[in-house]
Amino acid sequence: MIRVLLGLIAGACLFAAPLSAQTGPLRIQIDEGVIEPLPFAVPDFVPANAAAAQVARDLARVIAADLAGTGLFREVPNTAYISQVSDFAAPVNYADWKAINAQALITGSVSAAGDQLTVQFRVYDVFSDAELGNGLQFTGSTAGWRRMAHKVADAVYSRITGEGGYFDSRVVFVSETGPKDQRLKRLAIMDYDGANLQYLTDSSALVLAPRFSPTGDRVLYTSYESGAPRIYVLDVGRVERRVLESQEGTMSFAPRFAPDGQTVVFSITQGGNTDLYAMGIANGQLSRLTNAPSIETAPSYSPDGSRIVFESDRSGTQQLYVMPAGGGEATRISFGPGRYGTPVWSPRGDMIAFTKQNQGRFHIGVMRTDGSEERLLTASFLDEGPTWAPNGRVIMFARETQGAQGRSSLWSVDITGRNLKPVRTPDGASDPAWSPLQN
Repeated sequence: MIRVLLGLIAGACLFAAPLSAQTGPLRIQIDEGVIEPLPFAVPDFVPANAAAAQVARDLARVIAADLAGTGLFREVPNTAYISQVSDFAAPVNYADWKAINAQALITGSVSAAGDQLTVQFRVYDVFSDAELGNGLQFTGSTAGWRRMAHKVADAVYSRITGEGGYFDSRVVFVSETGPKDQRLKRLAIMDYDGANLQYLTDSSALVLAPRFSPTGDRVLYTSYESGAPRIYVLDVGRVERRVLESQEGTMSFAPRFAPDGQTVVFSITQGGNTDLYAMGIANGQLSRLTNAPSIETAPSYSPDGSRIVFESDRSGTQQLYVMPAGGGEATRISFGPGRYGTPVWSPRGDMIAFTKQNQGRFHIGVMRTDGSEERLLTASFLDEGPTWAPNGRVIMFARETQGAQGRSSLWSVDITGRNLKPVRTPDGASDPAWSPLQN
C-alpha cells in the first residue's frame, strides 16, 4: 500500500489544493535487483478552453519525459491507445487501458485565464480499477507551466515509489566553451532537465565549484577574478553577489553551506598548509576546524549538521574522513584501493558519494557513512564531482573525454548504478550542484 502524504504545496506563484479519491496497491519496489519499468500512459491533458490547448499537450509531454527519464517507468505510446480522454470528469474505461498493458494512467485538465493556469490531475491504478491517492489542483503563472508539470510528475513518482520526487529542482554548474587549453568558464543555472538555462556570471574569470544554499536561493562559488581564489555568495534571483572576506595573504576555496544556511565551511591555504574553516555568513566570524600538516579540503555537512566529511592526504594518500562539525578527531572511512575525493553527504543522511581514482580510471561511487558497502557506479577516463538529487536517489556528475579535443559534460546515474545517461546542456559543462526542491 502506498503511503500518500498530501497537503498544501505553497509558493509565491504556485499552490496546490486536493480534489478527491482513494488509495490503491500500485507500487514500484526499488531495490538493488533488475527493475522492469512500469508501463504508464499520459494522454494529452484536456484543455478547458482554447487558450489552454497547447500547454495542455506540452504539460503531458514534460510529465512523461520526467517519469520515463528515471528508468523506473516506460511510457505506452499514444498510438497504442484504444480510447482517448476528452472529459477529465468522465469515469475511466479501465478495460481499454488494461488492453494495452498500461498499469498507471495519469489524466488532467488545464484552463487558462490571462497569465494564469489551473491544472488538475489524477493518477489511476489501472489493474485495481481505482484512483491512486488524491487528485491535486495546481495554480500558477503561464510562464511557470513547466514547474507545474514537474510538480505533477513529482506527485506521481512519490505515489508509485513511496519516495520523494526531484523533478521540480534546478542545477547550477560551470558552463565551458573554447579549446581545452584555453577554456572559458562561467556559472549557469537550469532546470534539472536542461530547460530554462540562465547564465549567472560572464567568462572573464575562472569560476569553480558552485554550491546551492539549503533553500536554493543562494549559490557559493570560487572565483579567480582577483588573481587568487576567493569565495563569493550569489543571490540567484537578483543575480547579485558579494565576496566572503578571508584572511590577508590566504587562498580560500571549496565552500559549502551548513544545513542551517548561516554557516559556510571551506578550505584556506596559508603558508603552504591547507585546513578547513567555518565562517558565519552574517558576522564573518571564522573558526578553524582542522590543524594538520596536510591538505584538508572538499568538506560536506551531514543533513543534521552534526558532522563533516572531507578529503585529506594525512595518511599519505587522498582519503575520506568524518569529524564533528565543530572540529575534533577525524575518523578515516575509505580503505579501498586507489584515491578518494569530493565526498558529498546524501540528503537522506545514509550514504556518501565520492570520486575515486584507481588504476588509471575514475569512478563515481557511494558508501555508507562509516565507509562500509562501497559501490562504484561509473567508470571512465575522468568522472568527478558528484551531487545528489533532492531525494537522495540520483547522482549527477561531470565526465570528461580523453585527448586534446576532450569535452566535459554532465551525466546522471541511479544509486543502484542503473540508468546512466547524459544531461542536456548547450556547451561543455562541469561542477554540477543540485538544488533542493523549489518552494
